[in-house]
Amino acid sequence: MIRRPVASLACGVLIAAALAGCSGSNLPAGLPGFYHDLAHEDAAVDAGAAQSMISGYRANNGLGPVTIDPELMKLATDQARVMAARDKLEHDAGRPFQDRIRNSGFDASVAVENISAGYHTLAEAFSGWRDSPPHRANMLNRSVTKMGIAAVYSPQSKYKVYWALILATPDQQHRG
Repeated sequence: MIRRPVASLACGVLIAAALAGCSGSNLPAGLPGFYHDLAHEDAAVDAGAAQSMISGYRANNGLGPVTIDPELMKLATDQARVMAARDKLEHDAGRPFQDRIRNSGFDASVAVENISAGYHTLAEAFSGWRDSPPHRANMLNRSVTKMGIAAVYSPQSKYKVYWALILATPDQQHRG
């Protein structure tokens, strides 16, 4: 009889220790990039994880993959920064989207943009876009082949993290 409570107590201690290892800041090593919390100063979105996630989603819907484009990465970063600085979630926070694309180094025949705010992980942002018909349509646009994505942390803002995803197709007529 005495052994049973001791064994139960020992089991309880082991379970508590195991659960303590699962709490917030003690995340397992090698956590996929789409689960990284970006609500801190040195946070950066894992563009490779985003490309893989979006390309996988497109493949599941019978579409081709997208690849990361440096110019679209820059445009997405600029948009996320402007929204964070102004604490405004809007496509035209700085300049209208079509003006930004037209004045960039990316000559696009098709270009679409998803923005969001308040999501702390790529998985959350992706889910929000996937569950919104207009954002879903952008990710599943048959024509797009390139992408750029950014998340910017703004501790003083109401949303904390601002997101921009740009999907586009290069204009083949103007490329050699």
